[in-house]
Amino acid sequence: MPEVPWVEKYRPKSLEEYVGNNEAVEHLIRWVKDWNPSRGKKAALLYGPPGVGKTTIVLIVARMFNYDIVEMNASDWRTAEKISRVAGRAAEQGTLYGQGRRIVLIDEVDGISDEDTGGLTALLDIIRKSKNPVILVANDIWQPRFSTLREACELIEFKRLTSRDVVRHLKRICSMEGLDADDAALKLIAEKSEGDMRSAVNDLQAVSYGRKRITVEDVNWLATRNRIMPIFDALKLVFYGKTVNGAKSAFEMVDMDPEMFFEWIYENVPAQLNDPEDLAEALENLALANLFLTRVKQEQDWKLLSYALECMTAGVAMSRKYSKPKWAPFKFPSRIRFLSSFKARRELLNGLAAKIASKTHASKAKV
Repeated sequence: MPEVPWVEKYRPKSLEEYVGNNEAVEHLIRWVKDWNPSRGKKAALLYGPPGVGKTTIVLIVARMFNYDIVEMNASDWRTAEKISRVAGRAAEQGTLYGQGRRIVLIDEVDGISDEDTGGLTALLDIIRKSKNPVILVANDIWQPRFSTLREACELIEFKRLTSRDVVRHLKRICSMEGLDADDAALKLIAEKSEGDMRSAVNDLQAVSYGRKRITVEDVNWLATRNRIMPIFDALKLVFYGKTVNGAKSAFEMVDMDPEMFFEWIYENVPAQLNDPEDLAEALENLALANLFLTRVKQEQDWKLLSYALECMTAGVAMSRKYSKPKWAPFKFPSRIRFLSSFKARRELLNGLAAKIASKTHASKAKV
């Protein structure tokens, strides 16, 4: 079986394991503890750079106070009707058997664009009607279109993690994995991550492949390679990923353009998903990804690129429901191989034509 991404395997489960942003954590705990539907803000908006643990701390705090949690990604459900159907129902209803309450967690709120039909209005309506705490998570909330949402929420800022915070978590992972890592190597990984814990953990996992000891030299190589993960390991995240975020991280870890990455996934889907329903769903997601990539290329509409990447990574990963894991070697994309061989053959013929033309004093076109 493929290895679980370490960002998921070692996601903190308690306050003791969580690192950084102490003030923000205390603020969130106070807000959840004092939450009352008849007074105060019904929703909290956690904002800050990616990879600092905003979503993770919500899961921890929910567990602390014995809340059930309903999680959705706002960028996956952009229209008012879809957001209201999924999050609205959870916000207005109690939990199973009427015991306890639930937290409604809505991630990537800033993924809702100006063109999305009523998505922000739907979120505001959910907050207004909610009988449960609503927690929104975003990176950038200071765009003008979020002004009303900011006013409706308790704002809690999460700041970029320090290198010391990142190193502390990396040391915990090394201990659990039996890795002997130099302090200087872990510090360099932390510095290269620029406070993004997710990036740092991905780096640590990438550099640890085939090693029991990690030195500064290993990390220097990784840094100069721009944190590249081998394509085969990235494909494992797509085809065997258990979470949306784990699958989505695959593209971030390869030095490859989106179209080439698409070809790798497209080539290997039939061998990796052996159930017809799973395969059909994966191919539907790839068809959507291809459509978005085409529009990006033809219309230069770059905001569609994130949709394409999500369809080809998370969409394919979440298609696996009935397919049994089996070993099947990953294959190089046949369409790329064909185009490469065709190009090489054409260049060979052009070279021969040029030589013949120079000997016969004829044009290359006539030859």
